[in-house]
Amino acid sequence: MEGKPRPAATAAEALHRMDQYVALGIVGQHQVAQKLGLSVTDLTCLGFVLEAGDEPLTAGDLAERANVTTGAITGVLNRLERAGYASRRPDPSDRRRVRVVADPGALAPVIALYEPFYKRLRELFADYAPDEIAVLTDWFSRAADAARTHLAELRETTAD
Repeated sequence: MEGKPRPAATAAEALHRMDQYVALGIVGQHQVAQKLGLSVTDLTCLGFVLEAGDEPLTAGDLAERANVTTGAITGVLNRLERAGYASRRPDPSDRRRVRVVADPGALAPVIALYEPFYKRLRELFADYAPDEIAVLTDWFSRAADAARTHLAELRETTAD
């Protein structure tokens, strides 16, 4: 499959379009979280719990993936449990740790809210050749690494 012709663009234009997409994503995440009765941080963590599937994350792993402190993850887990989306289970290999598992009914309401958007994105990806998708995947992976580095730097600096 060959990709479709694309208009020329500069890095500055791409950054502008990315800023627009990220802003829409933030608003969208707030709306989804609100519909599920969660905060955006709780929704983010729920997403990681659901993604883990049959390999439940430890609370520490979840904190690391969500870029929150282990202290903050305790509050997140309390709220996810209260809302019926997740629960803590003792780690079978180390009883001092807990694993976070999604409750059986947690996936359906999340899928119901995200599926229409993901359907549109799959339709968009269908317009791209495999080598173009590889570039997009590489870019998103590297951009996520850059974001993680930036978050770590922000945490290291003190507010003036």
